[in-house]
Amino acid sequence: MKANPLKLLILVVMSIVGLTSSSIVLYLYYILKEGLPACTLPQTFLGIRINCNDVLGSPYNSIYGFNLDVLAVSYFIVNLALIFMVAFGSDRLYDRAFKVLFAWRFVGLAIVPYLMTVEFVILRTICIYCTIMHFSILIDFGIITYFIFYKKNIRTFLAPSSTVGRPMSDDLGARSGQEVPAPR
Repeated sequence: MKANPLKLLILVVMSIVGLTSSSIVLYLYYILKEGLPACTLPQTFLGIRINCNDVLGSPYNSIYGFNLDVLAVSYFIVNLALIFMVAFGSDRLYDRAFKVLFAWRFVGLAIVPYLMTVEFVILRTICIYCTIMHFSILIDFGIITYFIFYKKNIRTFLAPSSTVGRPMSDDLGARSGQEVPAPR
C-alpha cells in the first residue's frame, strides 16, 4: 500500500520525538557518562525540581533489573516498525500489526502513570527528556485511539486522497473464483 507521506508523518512524529529523547539519554548519560544538556535548573516550580541526573540515577529507573531508558528506546523502535507494517504491509500483515500496534501503545500508556508518580510524588524531581517521552507516549496513544474509534480504520487515514472511499483489494475474490473489480 502506498501511504500518503503527510498522513504517515502524523503517525510517526511522536515515535521519532520519543526515540530521539530516549536515545539522547541512553547515549549521553549511560554510554558517555555525561550530564544531559539543559537538564539541571536551580529553581523549583511548586516544589518540583528539574534534574535529570537525580531521576536517571534513582533506583526507580529500572524494573526487575531492566533499565527503563533501554526499554524506552526499544518501545519507540517497535512502535515505528509496527507503524510501517500497518502502512505498507499486506492486508494480512496489516490486520495483525494494527491489533499489535494498539496493544503495544496501550502498554506504553499503562507505564506512564507509574513513571510520573515516581517523578512528581516520590522524587519530586523531573527529567525533561523523560517528560518528553511521557508526552510522546500519551499523544501517540491518543492518535491511534482516534483512528480506531473515530475513523474506524487507519488505512482510510493513510490512503492517498484519491483512493479514499474505494474498497481495498485483498485478492479474496481471485482466490474464490469471483471476479475482482478493477479500480476506477
